[in-house]
Amino acid sequence: MIFQSIRMAFESITANKIRSFLTMLGIIIGVIALVVLVSLVSSASDSVTEQVSTLGTDMLTAMVLDDKGYPLKLNDLERLSQHPSVGQIAPLTQMVVNAKHGYTEEKSTLYGTLSSYGEIHHWKLKQGRFLRTSDVDNSAYVCVLSIEAWEKFFGQSDPLGETINLGGRDFTVVGVLEEDTSLMSAMTTSVKIYAPYTVLTRMSAMRGGISNFIVTPNNPKSMDEAEETLHSFLMRRLKNDENAFFVFNQSNLMEVVGTVTDMLSYLLGGIAAISLLVGGIGIMNIMLVSVTERTREIGIRKAIGATKSGILFQFLIEALVVSLMGCAIGILLSFGLLQIATLIAKGLITFNLSLQIVMIAVAFAIAIGVLFGLYPAYKAADKHPIEALRYEG
Repeated sequence: MIFQSIRMAFESITANKIRSFLTMLGIIIGVIALVVLVSLVSSASDSVTEQVSTLGTDMLTAMVLDDKGYPLKLNDLERLSQHPSVGQIAPLTQMVVNAKHGYTEEKSTLYGTLSSYGEIHHWKLKQGRFLRTSDVDNSAYVCVLSIEAWEKFFGQSDPLGETINLGGRDFTVVGVLEEDTSLMSAMTTSVKIYAPYTVLTRMSAMRGGISNFIVTPNNPKSMDEAEETLHSFLMRRLKNDENAFFVFNQSNLMEVVGTVTDMLSYLLGGIAAISLLVGGIGIMNIMLVSVTERTREIGIRKAIGATKSGILFQFLIEALVVSLMGCAIGILLSFGLLQIATLIAKGLITFNLSLQIVMIAVAFAIAIGVLFGLYPAYKAADKHPIEALRYEG
């Protein structure tokens, strides 16, 4: 009976192709709105989350705003690192220098840090090595180039062991970093070079202490304990003044990003659902017209023994088939639009058609077909056979 009802539904739909297509159009547009909008947000969210994760979600960033006349030194950070909940610590300072090699001269940002900084960020090296503890202890004039700095000053030649002048001082190149595709790198356009922290403090004649450093927990599960340890350490060091420092837990950033994108997905999904409801009203309208046009057919079928439930089921199946056909067309068009969006994004973001979103769209289409097809189907099934046979149209 089901297959026969589906076959009759297809015959009725194909008998009025233009009208059937216009009926489906509301569902098609609604499905495209739902699938494309939610897929765009979902793919963009995944891309942003991936970029944010490259900044490190298992670290704490501390900024000292007022050292109270007792500046932080490397020895203080070493004592903090002895706490069981604390893993690695790395300060970071920077200055803009005039970098020169051969005939190439360029303003560059010189960063001073420790060997642990590269380990915390899981940096990979294209050539050579990163900074070592001995480089910091001996205030060695060595440096590690970003890939942009390597290409700017050395082209494609081997820079290891070569000398580059930074701020009037000669540094020996000991390493080149792999290309950094993180969000932070994209936000900074300057040429970046890394040197031992002690060398930079000497070059800048920095009288103040450490004002910016990062801390990792000894265990990812002890992030809260490490944050509490860092907070307590800075409170003791800075005379219990919470306004003298700032601690940022970067794992919170992921939660914020997730919350924002989830809200955006729900908002756009709700807008798309309204489009589907409008499509459902179109289905109900056309089905009511179809019931009126086929009144004599209903009367004949009832006269030869068709039951009320059979008539209701037939028209309900027809509404459902119209809705599902519109849904299928909408999903195919959505896939094409997402491919076009990926090409326009030029590889920055890949927009994927999620199976979960497709299943939601199909569920919506079924619900719309049943919900808005029920009243026309009931009206058809409720017709009196004699009155239906007398109907002239």
